[in-house]
Amino acid sequence: MKRTLILVRHGKSSWEEDLPDRERPLAARGLRDAPMMGKRLAKALADNEAQPDLILSSPACRALSTARLLADALAYRGELALDERIYASDSRTLLAVIGALDERLKCVILVGHDPEFSELAHGFSKEITRMPTCAIARFSFEGASWSAIPTLTPTRVWFDYPKKP
Repeated sequence: MKRTLILVRHGKSSWEEDLPDRERPLAARGLRDAPMMGKRLAKALADNEAQPDLILSSPACRALSTARLLADALAYRGELALDERIYASDSRTLLAVIGALDERLKCVILVGHDPEFSELAHGFSKEITRMPTCAIARFSFEGASWSAIPTLTPTRVWFDYPKKP
């Protein structure tokens, strides 16, 4: 069975307000980039006839806002779920989140943070060394289960970010 994992780093966040890290909102650039990247992802997914079954986000304000803007651009009407483990984690924890996904799901989007997302993406593709804000990395796998993903090599990789030439 084909599995598609999409990693989305949250959009550019604001540092203007004196807020706790989890509560930092998207900056104007993040509010602009997230819908644009959602449209690019929608086109890429349409080309592959894949649609997300689940969007799973960090509960941090900037990640959740990115996830909502992305969902709107994708015309996604499914569940937008939060997972505390995506905030301030590490790539091992993210692999555990992925491994525990419902086997009925074929395409899942995770929205979260750096440096964990860059590290995880680099683990799947050595070509990806850094995920800038609002970057999207899509990995296709041929595997029987989500728990097998850490041991598999992607059959296809797509990487895009707002300032990509």
